[in-house]
Amino acid sequence: MKFLPLIILFSLIIGCKSNSIDQTKTKSKTDAAITKSSVDKKVIVFFGNSLTAGYGIDISEAFPAIIQGIVDSLNLQYQVINAGLSGETTASGSSRIEWVLNNKIDIFILELGANDGLRGIPTSETRKNLNEIIQKVRDKNPEVKIVLAGMQVPPNMGPEYSADFKSIFTEIAASSNAALIPFLLENVGGEPELNLDDGIHPTPEGHKIVAKNVWTVLKSLL
Repeated sequence: MKFLPLIILFSLIIGCKSNSIDQTKTKSKTDAAITKSSVDKKVIVFFGNSLTAGYGIDISEAFPAIIQGIVDSLNLQYQVINAGLSGETTASGSSRIEWVLNNKIDIFILELGANDGLRGIPTSETRKNLNEIIQKVRDKNPEVKIVLAGMQVPPNMGPEYSADFKSIFTEIAASSNAALIPFLLENVGGEPELNLDDGIHPTPEGHKIVAKNVWTVLKSLL
């Protein structure tokens, strides 16, 4: 996988940080979506950062919306909720998860950690926060199925940190009995033609590939 120089990545991460207004808007949209979900449909929640939120493109082109299209085409009774928020870290996600849990969730896809890695947050903190999120979801929804989206960081973060970061997702998926997407951005990350000008966020075409990566794991849970 190819990566941009670290200094560019850091500047782009700062540019993607969310403010309280963004969080309020996202909360309102997610609450409304869950409220509108038909009572006879099960709920799939994608909880993540700008990758899930579809940064830089229309939300209808983001991979959660593509998954909804696949689900609908197969006449499966599931409502997909996009609860992505640009700039989200695992720490802020652990705080934000509470309002997502106001409604029953059947399948929960957790896509967080990338911003932790790009900011050099200790992997012990990322592990702790991801485990907390999973536990909070299971406390409210004991029968929920969890899917964890694996992520990687640029090698210039240092080989030891990069390797330890990558192992977070495999370890947590195993210990929490969650399904694992090995690398969410497989065949997309570092490919210029599949990413926006920032080199980080997928284009609509890139999101189609991300959706395939997700569907490979998700389909067996439906």
